[in-house]
Amino acid sequence: MDENWNGILNVYKEAGWTSFDVVAKLRGILKTKKIGHGGTLDPQVTGVLPVAVGKATRLLEYMEATGKIYEGEVTLGFSTETEDAEGEVVALTPVLTKLSENEIDTVMTEFLGKIQQVPPMYSAVKIKGKRLYEYARAGQTIERPAREVTIREFVRTGPIIFDETVKTAKFPFRVACSKGTYVRTLAVDLAEKLGYAGHMSRLVRTAANGLAIDKSLSLADIEQARDENRLSDCFYPMELAVTELSKINLTEDEFLAAKVGKKFDEKFLTELSKISEPRFAAFYQEKLVAVYIKHPVEAGIWKPQKVFYNEQV
Repeated sequence: MDENWNGILNVYKEAGWTSFDVVAKLRGILKTKKIGHGGTLDPQVTGVLPVAVGKATRLLEYMEATGKIYEGEVTLGFSTETEDAEGEVVALTPVLTKLSENEIDTVMTEFLGKIQQVPPMYSAVKIKGKRLYEYARAGQTIERPAREVTIREFVRTGPIIFDETVKTAKFPFRVACSKGTYVRTLAVDLAEKLGYAGHMSRLVRTAANGLAIDKSLSLADIEQARDENRLSDCFYPMELAVTELSKINLTEDEFLAAKVGKKFDEKFLTELSKISEPRFAAFYQEKLVAVYIKHPVEAGIWKPQKVFYNEQV
């Protein structure tokens, strides 16, 4: 029988685990089927994996849409088929002269803002009903449409390390980016702009959905908390999932309307006209009541996308 756990977990995903593996393990630890993660991490990537449990799973789409922060490493000198350290080498460009820190830093600024990325062949993007990695494993390379992503920060965080024996150069970086960003592709594109074949040689997700790596819990930590009857200490409230949405605090009358799914008109709720985003989170007494979106047809009208009153207040 399922336990009544509701909320968000800040899970530290270890190398070698898929995000699905983590969720499957947590289903057993928590004895619940209602669980999902807020943003996939590749198996070799470690770090923060937000996990929604119970009623919080209705908020997964907002968790997945939040920005992420990563710390990693770029290696110049050779590229791989998977764009990371796991794949077979496909191109060699020996680093014969030392690059300057200023040169690298200047090129990195060219990636800030909205950029176009072509998803790597070894990715889970679906084209014509198949995952790209399925084509790649069959030895096929197909056209992939570019997608727009946003890079809020992309900086070098340490010195350049040259290896004269294997003729490579590597340096650490930090990137803050939007949903859908392939950091390994960013590393490859940076290397290309610097004039080299390259790949992402290491990556850790240090923050996602307002959750930081220094507060994350391993699966062993969560299992121990269960055994010691203190699982409730591991959960964040479900309101955390909407931290990046605009927030409006409702009056009692507005709350009574929102909890039964009524629309709002900007003429009467003037705060709405100040919101530039397509949705907002409606709160009453610090509890999430509903998420509203702009009406697709009626100008100045906002309608509920999801109402949480029955579960929250």
